[in-house]
Amino acid sequence: MLKLYYARPSAYARPVWLALLEKQLPFELIPIDLGGEQFDPEFLAVNPFSHVPVLVDGEFQIIESLAILDYLEARYPTPSLLPTEAIALAKVRMVQSVTFSELLPALLRLIAYDENDIAANEASEEWKYARLRAINTLSFLENLLGDNRYFAGDRLTLAEIVAGTLVHRLPDLGVGFAAYPKLEAWSDQLLSRPTWQQIALTPEEWSGFKRWIKVMPKIWERRRRQRMRALSGQPG
Repeated sequence: MLKLYYARPSAYARPVWLALLEKQLPFELIPIDLGGEQFDPEFLAVNPFSHVPVLVDGEFQIIESLAILDYLEARYPTPSLLPTEAIALAKVRMVQSVTFSELLPALLRLIAYDENDIAANEASEEWKYARLRAINTLSFLENLLGDNRYFAGDRLTLAEIVAGTLVHRLPDLGVGFAAYPKLEAWSDQLLSRPTWQQIALTPEEWSGFKRWIKVMPKIWERRRRQRMRALSGQPG
């Protein structure tokens, strides 16, 4: 049986979790506590880069979300989540890329600011840049979606699997959907799917994730020093 090492709020693990559910594949979930368990020797033996997700299929281990999604599509092609027509395929790949390279960094930066101090932070260049980056990405996605039900037309693809786990979080971070009605309708229909509901975070989990993002730099710095000593063979 497939095994997925994951963390429920992980923006990189959730698309893989969704793809497994959409493909109706049997799999085992192995939770990793990102408060530090990802640096334990047991997990580093699975992924030396200390990241989730990791997919294990028999004797083969795959790291990195996009590589795992491609593997699942090639290894278990039914139902298909990737179009073959050139324009549709390009749209899916663009959505995947801008979600991870533009939208996710902006979202994490917006979270890093205390929601109660947004007004005080409006003068911050970093906060303004993160918000503009999110707005620019939503505008791009709105135009790319057009009047289609999904980015590839009338079928759900990896574009939805990747972007659909993040887009709906933006209004909670001060970037509303007023200028993106098509994207809002797209997001709403995804959230109504049983698979999306199955992985939905509770309000408490979402709040906990935001708190974790604020303290994550300190945790990573401490663990990074420990890992550097381990890699160099120095005593802990």
